[in-house]
Amino acid sequence: MNIKASDIRRGQIVTIDGTNYLVMDFAHRTPGNLRAFVQAKLRNLSNNSQVEKRFRSDEPIEVPFVEHREFEYLYSSDDEHVFMDVETYDQIHLGSDMVGDSMPYLLPNSRVQVTYIDQKPTSIELPATVDLTVTDTPPSIKGATATNQYKEATTETGLKVMVPPFVEPGDKVRIDTRSGEYVSRV
Repeated sequence: MNIKASDIRRGQIVTIDGTNYLVMDFAHRTPGNLRAFVQAKLRNLSNNSQVEKRFRSDEPIEVPFVEHREFEYLYSSDDEHVFMDVETYDQIHLGSDMVGDSMPYLLPNSRVQVTYIDQKPTSIELPATVDLTVTDTPPSIKGATATNQYKEATTETGLKVMVPPFVEPGDKVRIDTRSGEYVSRV
């Protein structure tokens, strides 16, 4: 299926010259008396490299058939991570290159969406937020009333995140998986 370049959106997968890319960011620009164009930041799904491409706004772009399936993270062994399909109970092994920076957000039995293109897994999508337990953080300073005074905390997965001073070890915190920032205490 083809769409116009002006119709691409963030998070969409497109095929350019036989290679699948994830649209990380895009901007539709109309400079002065020149023709409009779309500037897109793309991530190559086969080798995780990032490129920027410019398209005419009416240029056709191929969109492959994409299937999303729900999987459950089971465990990791060396450089492989095992996920189970929640409907068929089939297990797949994904390498660190495909899982990428998602591992600090994953606990066993966490649910993720695996993106399939042509019956092959290409990437995983985390939920918008995850709840993790704080294992280590320095004690808060008594009488410190300055606003926006954050301290570093380590979660059960090893993820380091900046939290407000009232968060203590053992507290559960909600983390935004897109930015890696503290959202709230659970």
